[in-house]
Amino acid sequence: PQLPSNPLEGMMNQFIEGVPGVIEETGKTWFDLTTPGFEEAQLAFFEDYLAAMEAPDRLNGSRFAVSRERAQGLYALMERVAAGPAPWALKGQITGPFTLLTGLCDQDKRLGYYSDAFREMAVKALALKAAWQTRFLAERQVPVMVFIDEPALAGLGSSAFISIAKDDIAADINEVAGAIRAAGGRAGVHVCANTDWPFVLGLEIDIISFDAHGYFDRFATCREEVTAFLDRGGVIAWGLVPTSDLAAIDRESADHLAATWEQQAGLLTGGTWDREALLARTLVTPSCGTGAMDTAHARRVLQLTHDLSALLRGQPPTTNG
Repeated sequence: PQLPSNPLEGMMNQFIEGVPGVIEETGKTWFDLTTPGFEEAQLAFFEDYLAAMEAPDRLNGSRFAVSRERAQGLYALMERVAAGPAPWALKGQITGPFTLLTGLCDQDKRLGYYSDAFREMAVKALALKAAWQTRFLAERQVPVMVFIDEPALAGLGSSAFISIAKDDIAADINEVAGAIRAAGGRAGVHVCANTDWPFVLGLEIDIISFDAHGYFDRFATCREEVTAFLDRGGVIAWGLVPTSDLAAIDRESADHLAATWEQQAGLLTGGTWDREALLARTLVTPSCGTGAMDTAHARRVLQLTHDLSALLRGQPPTTNG
């Protein structure tokens, strides 16, 4: 539930509130650890972090709570939920540490990932903001899942990130995922392009969300890793409803998308994982966000997702879409 037309809800801004050294001016965001008073601010940050780790109830009202100013979509969702019947579950999201740290630079244009001090603060801030969001959504007393949004993982193996160790990336993502789990939620990772799927499937997560409309072919080559992920309790969120191509949104139908799922599922089943077992570990989603499109197309994406879900569960869709 993110409103990216609000600059403060952009991917690089929404979850950096309260992180020492971050500067937001004239539409630009960067960090500078050489500013006067940084060391004192850094000390205060870690004191707040330790206090919240010792007593998670202190997250509310702390620097790790995401303000309404930076999460109007999230607060609007909770107000809507409070006014209606309880949903089956609630889903939140947070920018992933790899995407954040390769998207923010210091005053010398050096990536945040290469600053040990900034990386440590950023990862711990994201972990506790994810924990806060999990607890915030859980106030409605329904199951909660929070997805770690990592589009930058599409660049794994490229020359831009060749010096970054995968073990370090995994440790950072697992720290955020662990905070979600410790707060009682299920942790997912979303990547909206091709990536190193065996690496992602090996993370300590509960759900993997991917663009099944555009990139299933590469995902399907990792059947052994997918099976291992399912064997340890994993869930697959199939991004079958297109979002990047308006013409594709117009021509798609729930029936065709359901047939596509059946075809894709057939390539991953076998052994202990037959169709019904895989379906029980399936979520269906849009392939990515709808924030950049017009309202009519955004509504159609959500309607297609709803109707696809109904068809896979053996129920009639609510429209002819």
